[in-house]
Amino acid sequence: MSKYYSINKFSKILGVSAQTLRNWDKKGKLHPHHTSSNGYRYYSHEQLNQVMNVKPNLDR
Repeated sequence: MSKYYSINKFSKILGVSAQTLRNWDKKGKLHPHHTSSNGYRYYSHEQLNQVMNVKPNLDR
């Protein structure tokens, strides 16, 4: 079973703001794993591992 992180938790782990994650989503760089019916973004543990490897490139 996969673990999912809220946008706030995910951003704190990565050391970026929640707004940065929203911007990456808007620019097509990183989309949330899923968005709940109330609009909350959730990211997977697999995405966390992937982003940790490519984070410097996402900031550009």
